Amino acid sequence: MSLTDATSDAANPSLALREAGLSTASARDYINLLKPRVMSLVVFTALAGLIAAPGTIHPFVALTAVLCIAIGAGASGALNMWYDADIDAVMGRTALRPIPSGAVTPRQALSFGILLSVGSVGVLGLLVNWQSAAMLAFTIFFYVNIYTMWLKRWTSQNIVIGGLAGAFPPAIGWLAVTGSLSLEPILMVLIIFMWTPPHFWALAILKEEDYGRAGVPMLPNVAGDKVTRQQILLYSVLLAPLAVLPAFLGYAGILYALVTVAGGVGFIQHALRLSRAVDIPARNKAAGKLFGFSILYLFAVFAVMLGEDIVERLTGFALAMPHALTFMVGG
Repeated sequence: MSLTDATSDAANPSLALREAGLSTASARDYINLLKPRVMSLVVFTALAGLIAAPGTIHPFVALTAVLCIAIGAGASGALNMWYDADIDAVMGRTALRPIPSGAVTPRQALSFGILLSVGSVGVLGLLVNWQSAAMLAFTIFFYVNIYTMWLKRWTSQNIVIGGLAGAFPPAIGWLAVTGSLSLEPILMVLIIFMWTPPHFWALAILKEEDYGRAGVPMLPNVAGDKVTRQQILLYSVLLAPLAVLPAFLGYAGILYALVTVAGGVGFIQHALRLSRAVDIPARNKAAGKLFGFSILYLFAVFAVMLGEDIVERLTGFALAMPHALTFMVGG
C-alpha cells in the first residue's frame, strides 16, 4: 500500500472497513432498508382491518399483530432492495438507497430480509394465529418473488398485478382478529388494489427517463404517454364508486360516504386534467398533483374508516358500562 493509499483510507474509514470485509452500516441504513414510508402505510391499513373486524382481541395480541405486519412489510422492502440493487443504482430517486450507496452490502440486505421474514411470520403464527401468518407469508412471497423478481422486469402491467401485495394488509389485520375473511376486508383490499395503478403511473410519468435508463418496462415507457394517461383515468373512474361501497353496504357511516364521494370526484378531476394536458410541463404538473392527491386520498379513506370504527367501539363500551355496573352492584 502506498503512502497515498494509506492517507486516503485514513480520511475515509468507511471505505477502509468495507475493503477489509467489515460492515459500515448504521442503524439508520437498516431502517432505510425497511422502506419506512411504505411500512407506515401498511401499518395504517392493517390497523384499519384489525379495528373493523368483529369480535375482540387482547391489546397485547393486537399490538403483536400490527408489529409483525410492519416487520413483514419491512422484510419485503429489504428483499426488494437486495434484488433491485442494479436498477436502484442507475435511477435518480433510488441511487442513495443503502445498497447502491455502499452503506449495506447485498449479502447483508438479503440476510436481514430473510431473518425478518421468518421472524415476523413465525411470531404472528405463534402469538396471534396461523391464518394471519399464512397471509403475511403469502404477501411477502408475492411481493418479492412474483412482483420484484418477475413482473417488474417483464411486463408493463407489473404494478397492476404486483399491487395486490400492497393491498393485503387490511385482510391480514382482519384475519388476526377473526381467523377468516368476509366481504368487508375484501373491499378494503380492492380499494388499495384499484388505487395503486393511477398512483404509481403518475409517478412513472414523472420518472419516465429513470425507468427507461434502468430498463424497467413501466407503462409510459412501453405503451406511451397517451395510453398511460387514459389508463390512469380509467382506474380513477373505477376506484371512485368502489371506495363508496363500504358505506352503501352498511360497513361505514355517513362521514365515510361524504369523504369518499368528495375524494372520488377530486381524484377523477385530477385524472381528467392529466389526460387533457397539452404539453410536457402541463402534463408533469398534473401528474405531480395527482400523485400527491392520491396519497392524501388513501389516507383520508382509511383514516375515516378507522375513526368511525373506533368511535363505534367506544360508544358501545360506554353504553355497556351502566349495565355492567348495575350487574356488579346487584351481584
